[in-house]
Amino acid sequence: MAQTASKTSPSTAPAPVQEDRPRLLLMDGHSMAYRAFFALPAENFSTATGQPTNAIYGFASMLANTLRDERPTHFAVAFDVSRKTWRSEEFPEYKANRSKTPDEFKGQVELIGQLLDTMRVSRFAVDGFEADDVIATLATQAEALGFQVLIVTGDRDSFQLVSEDVTVLYPTKGVSELTRFTPEKIQEKYGLSPQQYPDFAALRGDPSDNLPGIPGVGEKTAAKWINQFGSFTELAERAGEVKGKAGENLREHLDAVKLNRRLTEMVRDVELPTGPEDLARAPYDRDALTVILDSLEFRHANFRERLLAVDPGAAEAAAEAAPEAGAAVDGAVIAAGELAPWLAEHAAGPLGLAAVDAWSLGSGSVSEIALASPEGPAVWFDPTQLTEADERAFAAWIADADRPKTLHNAKNVMRVFADHGWSVAGVRMDTALAAYLVKPGRRTFTLEVLSVEYLGRELAKAAADSGQLAFGADEQAEADALMGHARTVLDLGEEFETKLREVGAAELLHDVELPTSAMLARMERAGIAADSAWLERMEEQFAAAVQQSVQEAHAAVGHEFNLGSPKQLQEVLFGELGLPKTKKTKTGFTTDADALAWLASQSDHELPVIMLRHREQSKLRSTVEGLIKTVATDGRIHTTFNQTVAATGRLSSTDPNLQNIPVRTDEGRAIRRGFVVGEGYESLLTADYSQIELRVMAHLSKDAGLLAAFSSGEDLHTTVASQVFGVAKSEVDPEMRRKIKAMSYGLAYGLSAFGLSQQLNIAPDEARRLMDTFFERFGGVRDYLQRVVEEARAVGYTETMLGRRRYLPDLNSDNRQRREMAERMALNAPIQGTAADIVKVAMLRVDAALAQEKLSSRMLLQVHDEIVLELVPGEREQVEALVRREMAGATELRASLDVSVGVGADWESAAH
Repeated sequence: MAQTASKTSPSTAPAPVQEDRPRLLLMDGHSMAYRAFFALPAENFSTATGQPTNAIYGFASMLANTLRDERPTHFAVAFDVSRKTWRSEEFPEYKANRSKTPDEFKGQVELIGQLLDTMRVSRFAVDGFEADDVIATLATQAEALGFQVLIVTGDRDSFQLVSEDVTVLYPTKGVSELTRFTPEKIQEKYGLSPQQYPDFAALRGDPSDNLPGIPGVGEKTAAKWINQFGSFTELAERAGEVKGKAGENLREHLDAVKLNRRLTEMVRDVELPTGPEDLARAPYDRDALTVILDSLEFRHANFRERLLAVDPGAAEAAAEAAPEAGAAVDGAVIAAGELAPWLAEHAAGPLGLAAVDAWSLGSGSVSEIALASPEGPAVWFDPTQLTEADERAFAAWIADADRPKTLHNAKNVMRVFADHGWSVAGVRMDTALAAYLVKPGRRTFTLEVLSVEYLGRELAKAAADSGQLAFGADEQAEADALMGHARTVLDLGEEFETKLREVGAAELLHDVELPTSAMLARMERAGIAADSAWLERMEEQFAAAVQQSVQEAHAAVGHEFNLGSPKQLQEVLFGELGLPKTKKTKTGFTTDADALAWLASQSDHELPVIMLRHREQSKLRSTVEGLIKTVATDGRIHTTFNQTVAATGRLSSTDPNLQNIPVRTDEGRAIRRGFVVGEGYESLLTADYSQIELRVMAHLSKDAGLLAAFSSGEDLHTTVASQVFGVAKSEVDPEMRRKIKAMSYGLAYGLSAFGLSQQLNIAPDEARRLMDTFFERFGGVRDYLQRVVEEARAVGYTETMLGRRRYLPDLNSDNRQRREMAERMALNAPIQGTAADIVKVAMLRVDAALAQEKLSSRMLLQVHDEIVLELVPGEREQVEALVRREMAGATELRASLDVSVGVGADWESAAH
């Protein structure tokens, strides 16, 4: 996660703190939150429920650094209540030109307020006044009481408050750099004193506040007049002395400037419930702070550390609840020949295991291993220094299914150990998977983070790149640290056994997730063969298509420009071509894919279509380039499957991400031709479920009409469309079927009427009528969806058929945006989660049946609910029958599972 660190301008470092004087920090909350919003990309900061958090993260990061640098004794944040203030009453056009608040920003200010509450920071918001007026009042009062005052704001009008005791910290680069404005700095920049600044601002005007300036009068002229006449009051009285056109314009617009001057002046006597002396900083409510940081999914350790480091109660909190420096371990470095007897003595019970490089698949080697036993003793050894007896004993223990083991990220350990010839069995606990099932919405499952959270124990840091533990050169220190890791794995395992029973997920871990991790480890090692020559040809083809679209774009506008530059594209689309304006952002009018598609529908000009094609071809080229880079020396691509990423339980893949390959386009299908059958095998077999989400929805809702549509054996979407539109099946046209298909899947994915309208490119009212008509025909679905949300709101989570929970505390949030997002997640999670569980069970059944029937064919991939197997000669019929049988029997639904199978020499030709 990118960090936003605020700092003062290098030329104006923080002034020395006078320890004998109180120091008040005042912050314009809305102003700084808005700047933080635009400083960080919204698409990189959001919760699992879709709540954007970029403004909150940027604001909190800036806040932590400012508190660290300035060390205030007193602190408060002021917020605007609304745009209706005394200024807008006097001048209705005040700020009327400001663009609509971005949807992604809405709700974040409220959450910032909640965050400040956990930090016990005083907040002010006064009807009829702006945050600036509150700040001006507190600053004036504090200065009179002998305080040093610091004001953090993005409003330059605050410069009028600057004095020897009042300094403004003004953001000059997002919120990452704050420039210190003192009287000397204002004189240097504007040639004026702080007291003269409001006069200057009135003459200059302020487009952001919709305050008009004087035509032909810029900042230099305004400053010259103020210096010449001393003040705006004097200038107004002697306006006739100003010569030339500028003088004429001044006299013509004098009333407007006088109004500007009244509006620019900050109110310094707002009636407030408390004064500066009541704003002393107080210790955080750390428990509440942890809850809100968890709900916002701010897991980055450095971010939390910076926020906690400026807690006035940090020292007291550290003294009361300091985490252990590490686990107390009674252990020893094992010498050659000592491991076998140690295992004979201690391996009857569960052992915790930690291994250096087991987390790092790049090296494929294990240089250190530590084991910890429940009764206390632990050992550390270098596997390359074992005797034959030691290695036989270790290999036998690690492969013995009756010897219980606790691991962290067991799949990765299994995959790397397999490279050493060690088969891992008997894993009774995986602390990463257990943590995922207990809190599926979290993003970080490192051993270090879990140790602090659940055991209050800090572990040695792991190096970011290699996975090796950064212990230093001392072997004994390294051994002690790794044995501490093994002990922590074992202790976390005991902790999670209890927590899994509390949330009803123990069986899900032992019966589904742990066997799945072992299966995925084998699939990752097997990989899938790649036709590198074909992929290289595809890369060349996409590169040529990208270049062709560049040439077409240049020809369409008559000159060259950088298609990858949003600024240049904006100038061409909206400046030169004069196309309709899209959504406005801080950097101009948006040119994202949705905006280009809209422009293509609103204009006959070919550029938007060319740009869409260019971006699609660029994305395809990037996808193929990524695939080529991941072809290993064995000629196969070994993706990594992730079990703990999607809160619904769906698997994902990385390095490469195979879900990035389009399924329904000609280009995507062409890329899939590059995945081929490997040497010694005959063909690939693909299998997946037909309409599994809709079948799950029909099962859970028990809707008679939808179940009948499935049991009819006819095309589902045509059958449903005929009922929704009230026509014979023969009269359902492709457009009707398309709308019903989109809506049916949309309901399974928690799609709203607005989302459906966007997907179908129809008006929201039409989408709502379509959904209403569907619910009239299929009332069971409507009742089920309503029931899911109500039940989830009551208990705080949804649940799949196998008991996989998704916790949604935002269902009861006072924040409407967060609540509605959580409601959509509640609609989606049981259906998608159940489908994901069914696919995993199906894979386990297929894997077990292949072993039971002693077949050599093997499973390679699972992508988008599709399973890919590699068949050895002579096994096709047996494997195909096995796959159909085991997948169909994965669970019993009211709308029976339907399995489709295909066979071919490559992934695409095996499609069905």
